[in-house]
Order: sequence, then structure tokens, then C-alpha cells
Amino acid sequence: MVLKPARILVVDDEPGMLRAVERVLSGDHHVVGTRLSRDALSVAEEFRPELAIVDIRMPDLDGFELMARLKARFPALDVILMTGSVDDLDEKLVRAIRSPAFYFIQKPFDREVLKTLVERCVELRWRREDHRQNLKRLETEIAAARAFQQSLLPDRERRLNGVSVCCRYTPCTALGGDLCDYAGATAGQTAVLIADVSGHGVSAAMLTGIVKSAFHAAHVDGFEPGAVVRRVATGLAPFSPDRFVTMVAGLISPGEEWLRYVNAGHPPVVLWGRTRTPLWLESTGPLVSPVLTASRWEEPVVPIHAGDHVLLYTDGVWAILADEDGRAEAPITSAIDRAPGGGALLLDTILADVEHRLAGQMQPDDLTLLTAGVD
Repeated sequence: MVLKPARILVVDDEPGMLRAVERVLSGDHHVVGTRLSRDALSVAEEFRPELAIVDIRMPDLDGFELMARLKARFPALDVILMTGSVDDLDEKLVRAIRSPAFYFIQKPFDREVLKTLVERCVELRWRREDHRQNLKRLETEIAAARAFQQSLLPDRERRLNGVSVCCRYTPCTALGGDLCDYAGATAGQTAVLIADVSGHGVSAAMLTGIVKSAFHAAHVDGFEPGAVVRRVATGLAPFSPDRFVTMVAGLISPGEEWLRYVNAGHPPVVLWGRTRTPLWLESTGPLVSPVLTASRWEEPVVPIHAGDHVLLYTDGVWAILADEDGRAEAPITSAIDRAPGGGALLLDTILADVEHRLAGQMQPDDLTLLTAGVD
């Protein structure tokens, strides 16, 4: 590996040792030396060293004190400590190892040992800088992906064709794998969607983009739930088998008083109203996967009337609220009893219950909910 020259500050009160270090290193690096430890800080201010080679035993400031002051001013500075004393050598070595020094070397030193040590120090510094740049680039890319994913989310509350829709989205990481959406369809109908793609991070964000695109492309099919799911399956077809989606696509027709839906391997949807007890709408077909190319999904139709509400949510909500048998109907029904009018109050109630269950633990999965009520 070819490394660019480093700026090296050498501090030693012995003129001969100072010249020796400069001769060994100046062919490959930019070297500035000073005999006076008290002047080293002012020299460093102008020179901006990347590495300092400092003698431990000096009359003004010893090497440890000078290193501390240099590191306070230049936190990224690497330091190699030198000593020519044979007294308390082990003690100095232990102190050097415990200090922020890069390494410790005893005088008189072999020139190849010093060169190799400096080269290793410079290489590691270059690798740290390269890692820092890569991390900065990754953070920039993640920020862009986060902005993209946020752009996929609809308004938190809206009224469409006689249906009041409200949604909430809380990712467990910077980039989640959940999506909710809704749209006005023809004939006074309203389409709703909730989906949970496999994984998290940039790849999951990309998959949520594919799901959203498929959902809105289904406007030519009147947002029929089966058409939505088939379009998602087509979009997922080129991906590896470990990429899959569970989802619910629904179409509400207030005028004709029906809800048509497809539940593709997703937790059950719940439908309730003033005059009806909660009805749980279970899966009507498998999850959407590139492996399951011949999948078919049923599209049940259930009555829905003015004052009725439907709640869609992702697996993160269900898993946290679930009991020992893996069922979460009871806590969700309890939340509905406390907020029977649905909307923002219900979603915030459920999220508060989830937070209570977590009891301060880290959120393990994305939390996404959508409720739609017929006016």
C-alpha cells in the first residue's frame, strides 16, 4: 500500500537524537523537530502534525504531560513515546501503554524499527480516515433513503369519499420495513393499504417503494385488492427468496356499504362499529414472495355501515401486545373499548399500550397502524 507523506513533529532535547529521527523519516515524510518541549505546542499550531514522536524525559514538560496537552489540542493526533532511560523502564512502558500513546520505543532504536512503527501508525491513521469517509458517505446515503421513505408516507389524517383515515408510523431503526397508504378510488370508494416487508435498512426501504408504486399503479384497476396484491407480487418477482411482503389491501364503498379486502399472510384486521362487536378478518392467502409464484388470494366482501371502523396494523404491534399463546385480540379489543370512535385517539391509545408493554426496552420492530371510519 502506497501511503501519502505524513506531517510528523519530533520533540527531543538531545540534538543528536533529534537529527537522527529527522534523517530516518524525512525522506518519506514531512518532519519538523524542536528541542524545547515548551515550544512544541506553538510549533504544532502552525505545523498541524498528524503524528508526534516525543521523548519522555525532558526538562520543561515530560513526554506524558506534553502528550496530554497535544492530544487536548489535536484529539486525532497519534503519539509515539521514546525513552533512553533504563531506570523504571517497565513502569514507563506500562504507563505508555495505558496512555493515549500509539506506541513506546526505547533509545537507541533501530532505524528500520522506527520506520516500520511510523509506517504502521500512518497506515492505521489512513484506514481510520478512510473508514470515517465511508461512514460519512453511508450516513449521507441513509439520510437520503430516510427522506425517500418519509416521502412515501401519506398525510397522517385525511377524509376521502366519506371515509376518515388516520395513520401512524414509528420505525425501530432509521429505515424501517413498514408502509401504510390510502387513496381515493372511482365510484366514491376509498382504498387502504398496510404492508410489512422483510428486514430493515436500505433494502427494506427500497421494497416499500416497490409496494407503494404497485399500490398506486392499481388505480387503473380501481384499486381492487386482488389487483394490488398481484402487482406487488410482480414487482417482487426479480428479488431473492428471502425478500417477501405481508400485506392487507382493502377497498371501502360507503355508498354500497361493503368492504372488500385481501389479507396476504398479515395479522388479522379488525372491523367494529356502534352496533357490532369486533370482527376479525384473518388471512385470505399466503404472503407475497418470489417463491410463491402460483399464489392465489381470496377477496371476501363484508358489510360496513356508517359509524363502522376498520383497523390495520403491522406485526410489530401484534407481537408486542400478544399473550403467551401469540394472540393479541384481547389487548386490541381493550384499546377499542377505550377509544371506540377510532381515529387518532385509538392509534395513540394502542401505541401507549405498546410502550407500556415494552417497559423501557428497545422497540424490536416497526410500528405502523391505520384506521378508517365510515362517516
